[in-house]
Amino acid sequence: MTKTLIEAFKSAEFPVNGHGKRNVKVLTDAFDTIDEHLESDMYGSGKVIEEFQEKMAKYLGKESAVFFPSGTMAQQIALRIWCDEKGIKKVAYHPLCHLEIHEQEGIKKLHQIESVLLAEKDRVIEMEDILNMEDEVSAVLLELPQREIGGQLPDYKTLEDISSYCKEKGIRLHLDGARLYEVLPYYQKTAAEVCSLFDSVYVSLYKGIGGIAGAILAGDESFTQEAKVWKTRHGGNLISLYPYILAADHYFEERVGKMEQYYIEAIEYASFFNACDKVETIPAVPVSNMFHVHFHVSKEKAEAILLEVAEETGVVFTGYLKEVNDHQCSYEATIGDLYHTVPKDRLMDAFWMMDEKLKAAGE
Repeated sequence: MTKTLIEAFKSAEFPVNGHGKRNVKVLTDAFDTIDEHLESDMYGSGKVIEEFQEKMAKYLGKESAVFFPSGTMAQQIALRIWCDEKGIKKVAYHPLCHLEIHEQEGIKKLHQIESVLLAEKDRVIEMEDILNMEDEVSAVLLELPQREIGGQLPDYKTLEDISSYCKEKGIRLHLDGARLYEVLPYYQKTAAEVCSLFDSVYVSLYKGIGGIAGAILAGDESFTQEAKVWKTRHGGNLISLYPYILAADHYFEERVGKMEQYYIEAIEYASFFNACDKVETIPAVPVSNMFHVHFHVSKEKAEAILLEVAEETGVVFTGYLKEVNDHQCSYEATIGDLYHTVPKDRLMDAFWMMDEKLKAAGE
């Protein structure tokens, strides 16, 4: 029986995307060096959670930080706090913001907060979009990088200008920094330097560094104290969260220093795709360790080609393809620990073979 793409990816000799399988070993590896007598946290208190929160606050250059079980919870709470502060239940963000397209209208249904959409769907928010806002808002959310359009980024001067304008106008600026670590090599800035432009910051603890789950929300002390109250209201103040925290700390230490390596490898990897027939990446030159790969053939043809390449070379680029239209499909490429484990000759064989098969595809 023919394998599906996800089956091929899971069983491949050389899968390329990400850090590797998300299985129990991710947790057991993280716990391998932990003292078994270490006490768990209890309802947001205790050494294990407090020390990690302090560590992340320092890394992000903020007064204080709170661990959340999910970024969805953390960001809704951040924006609720800023709306309550100003008394205006409107926030502005990109049309493809996570809150707008992936959260079942949580911010609207749970908090009655209205979204003001900025910019066209296929580009990042620019200064002119902020200046042209007709609605008065309590906060602006910027996502760095903008995942749904291939991880594109505004230039750093734009961030500085937006930050200055928001401060001048009394608008809070929130960072959706789910992949903040990954954009630092491009900007050539520290996390603290980037975060200094924002009033509040969310970072993921699994997307880039590969932890189990969880998020950090950071800001000044009064903000995080209010966030803790809302965390309880949302049911996020669990009796203990230490498995997530210890795994996050382990993989943060293991991988945050590799982000420049991943970024450089992503540029190389994208260039291989762009040299092939009927393939392009967005952006053409990545600005982080992730980008989108677009095949200009049908999803069915692309899947068949990728499966043939996998069978003949052992190299599998992705476990899925998303249909764009009848003649185009795409997927999100993310460079992590797996990339440098693929022998370069095998990788180049896979690209050569894919290129030949795409040339013969006839679309």
